[in-house]
Amino acid sequence: MDKKLLMVINEEKSAIKVPMILKEESQRFTKLLFKAFFDSGTHTEDAFKTLEPLFITIKDIACPQTKGKSCKRWADFLTNIPNLYVSLKKDAEAILNNDPASKSLAEIYIAYPGFFAISIYRMARIFHNLKLPIIPRLMTEYAHQLTGIDIHPGATIGHSFFIDHGTGVVIGETTEIYNNVKIYQGVTLGALIVRKQDQFTKRHPTIKNNVTIYANATILGGDTVIGENSIIGGNTWLTTSVPDNSTVVHNHKVEIYTKNPS
Repeated sequence: MDKKLLMVINEEKSAIKVPMILKEESQRFTKLLFKAFFDSGTHTEDAFKTLEPLFITIKDIACPQTKGKSCKRWADFLTNIPNLYVSLKKDAEAILNNDPASKSLAEIYIAYPGFFAISIYRMARIFHNLKLPIIPRLMTEYAHQLTGIDIHPGATIGHSFFIDHGTGVVIGETTEIYNNVKIYQGVTLGALIVRKQDQFTKRHPTIKNNVTIYANATILGGDTVIGENSIIGGNTWLTTSVPDNSTVVHNHKVEIYTKNPS
């Protein structure tokens, strides 16, 4: 093989320093943590014994400058577990209480992509709050690969969140979602203008309590606020705020033509 090409590739790899094992181990951590919570066939205590060294491994790969130091400890992650578990239970119960197709919590834990994506987001959010780089994105991208639901770990999401069906849902980094919100497939909560200089500004909308957003609605902009108890109809495009108790619909004309029998 061309030695010059090999040299260029190796120089690029050396400069960027992307260890792919971080992706693999982050996914393994994510999968095992989910099973520790919800899989009756996984021994919870044994799972957490495996998770501790795995946490240290991915933390040290993501932050080599802190390797062997006390910052971002496993204990810091563990303190978040009780609240995480309570939040996930509320999410599952919200699905059970709102989806007439759901039959049991067991079904939701094992078969609902929306619940899986929300669970991984909430796990990744802990890493995000601990200021650990890369790992939160790898976790939510793992859920994205499996479900088609893309939730940025930087988003802020309240309790009892319900994503129904879910394929094609996108929730941007600075989105704020309050409590008891329900969204359907194809919903985008995104930025109105995408510019690198806006990296540290609020670019994505705020969704207040008890809002329902139906399929393929798009809501854009950091100043856009959807008021409490509002319903956003399918295929709606919104870049302005909506007051509390509103119903927003997309007006379109459907025409049906029938042929006269010959």
